[in-house]
Amino acid sequence: MNLIDNKSPKVGFISLGCPKATVDSERILTQLRSEGYLISPNYEDANLVVVNTCGFIDEAVEESLDAIGEAIAENGKVIVTGCLGARADVIKANYPEVLAITAPNALDEVMAAIHAELPPQHEPHPVSPTGIKLTPPHYAYLKIAEGCNHKCSFCIIPSMRGHLVSRPIGEILDEAERLVRAGTQELLIVSQDTAAYGVDSKYRFDFWQGHPLKTNIIELARHLGNIGAWVRLHYIYPYPHVDRLVELMADGLVLPYLDIPLQHASPTILKAMRRPADSEDMLRRIGYWRDICPNITLRSTFIVGFPGETAADFEQLLAFIQEARLDRVGAFAYSPVEGAAANILPGAVPAEIKEERLARFMATQSAISADKLQARVGQTVTVLVDEVTPEFIYARSIAEAPEIDGIVLIEATPTLDLMPGDFVEVTITGADEHDLFAKLPITNE
Repeated sequence: MNLIDNKSPKVGFISLGCPKATVDSERILTQLRSEGYLISPNYEDANLVVVNTCGFIDEAVEESLDAIGEAIAENGKVIVTGCLGARADVIKANYPEVLAITAPNALDEVMAAIHAELPPQHEPHPVSPTGIKLTPPHYAYLKIAEGCNHKCSFCIIPSMRGHLVSRPIGEILDEAERLVRAGTQELLIVSQDTAAYGVDSKYRFDFWQGHPLKTNIIELARHLGNIGAWVRLHYIYPYPHVDRLVELMADGLVLPYLDIPLQHASPTILKAMRRPADSEDMLRRIGYWRDICPNITLRSTFIVGFPGETAADFEQLLAFIQEARLDRVGAFAYSPVEGAAANILPGAVPAEIKEERLARFMATQSAISADKLQARVGQTVTVLVDEVTPEFIYARSIAEAPEIDGIVLIEATPTLDLMPGDFVEVTITGADEHDLFAKLPITNE
């Protein structure tokens, strides 16, 4: 084994960005191992380093450039891929010595760059049918499409990842089955625009296990729901057919959890963002979703301080979140993104006003979230264990997605014999603004 380790080429890997980028990293790592490369946990032992970057907002660009700079300083041989790779001029201007730069979702190009610098030395190496995962074994991201057809004025994802390209439905379901057979308890369905799945193919028919299936999100969600794991849908644009997804949630086929980025509530700002501009209709739809699926959890994201946002626009946003009473909300102050159409819009909001509005927004939403979490005290729920320590068990219910939402914290006791990936029933005993606290129900045994 030591002989193989000494001779096998070693690649260091840095993965940044969102879950879609995580899936890209997993695919590259899987291909590397299948070709006999070893993955080095440090710079010193690596023959070269691959950095999978993010480039959506300025902070992400800065983080990516810092990671590239560190890899160059510590190793010297660096290949860059990912969303910032679509802006090669930015990378070259800062680090002209990088070996190669590719756009995101570019497995073949990344491998070609690695082969040119570090040819494989061994026969193909067997890899698990599920590939290498960067998530814990009990949950996995399942990417169903690449790219986006929308033209939101604040976003440059289409220029980085291209237009929507949906994966064949049979291929997705095969991957889901492999993951579940390997022990995955939760499938996190991701893409840039999950509810648009199949639009690019005009919902063509595909085959899975000998049966014709239409390539659309309703059909996909229905069949995923029968595979035997929690199915959680992320990045759902508010199309009319989302109502049908909520019906599947009410039927128990997919988790009653809707991650639906709304961005704002003022019609003026929504039009400037090139987003659906009827907040009253959105409130009616939220009410309908809650009527047909009372235990639904609603998560969203918002932007404050968008160009042209007046005090009245912001007050309308506050009024919306107070009426909508969403369960989980993320928000950030608008910042220009190179290449975004919004950069030329008039009415830039001063930085201090953006920060003040963001603070007010988050204070308002934090009170709502805390109130909604407090209402869950006393409930008995099923949770999925994420981590076990001597003091605490970290878990999540159907209302919490990993990495972005809060947790359910259970005090560990000597009699608790739980492992990550286990399901257990607990009673909620307390709550704060973000997390829940729980204990196992008292039994008569």
